[in-house]
Amino acid sequence: MTMRQDGPSGKLDRVQRAAAEQFSRQSHRYGRGHILEDTSDVRAALAHVALPNRASVLDVATGGGHTGLLLASLGHDVTLADISETMLKRVNELAASRGFSVTTRQHPAEVMPYPDASFDLVTCRVAPHHFPDCAKFVREMARVLKPGGIAAMIDNVVPEDRATGDYINAFEKFRDPSHVRALPATEWLRLFTEAGFMVDTTEIFRKARDFEAWAGLQTVSDAVRSELRRRLKEVPPGAAEALGPETREGKLYFYLTEILVVGRLTG
Repeated sequence: MTMRQDGPSGKLDRVQRAAAEQFSRQSHRYGRGHILEDTSDVRAALAHVALPNRASVLDVATGGGHTGLLLASLGHDVTLADISETMLKRVNELAASRGFSVTTRQHPAEVMPYPDASFDLVTCRVAPHHFPDCAKFVREMARVLKPGGIAAMIDNVVPEDRATGDYINAFEKFRDPSHVRALPATEWLRLFTEAGFMVDTTEIFRKARDFEAWAGLQTVSDAVRSELRRRLKEVPPGAAEALGPETREGKLYFYLTEILVVGRLTG
């Protein structure tokens, strides 16, 4: 088994530095037991993807490494990238414990230190709402993919109504300051198309969230937790329809909406 971890590529801007610090502090929460450890959504996405038997794969903003390590378990050559050095150290430890050979690279999603046409598949799962420039991120995916290569992305989305989207984004950012903006679905499709992708698959799905577990992911203070709960209970009509807050057996739940986009590079 071999693993390589390269240092950061390029300078980070203020938002990227804040995100790196935030995820480094929370890195211990992204391994075993994290909500993203359930990779059923990734397996569903891969059903839409035809890959070589041993594909070259890049997993951007890998976090706990769950997507990349699933792909490594399928026999692919996987590079796991993240903005947080601490997160990557934990990913390396997890890979070693499973006997996988992977490469890790530290860099932001918008600046990928790879030659053009390096990968068969680029993945990114539930992370782009932290990126300062999603358009640049999508262009970078296109640049590092081989002709005919595939990008598979999953991320939170907000309704098309701007006021509703702003409310949900402010709600998310109040819990997690590294949150930048979840996009509406139409904006994601436009970014993929403008970057030269033919969109093969899109799916929208809602996922229930236990409020206490969701708030605990960022270890928020009691005051922040109380304010988040108030914002769910006093949510305006449009956001109420999207978030769907409800109480079950004395526990507060709500919903987040995600999109899967699978695009094939044309040209």
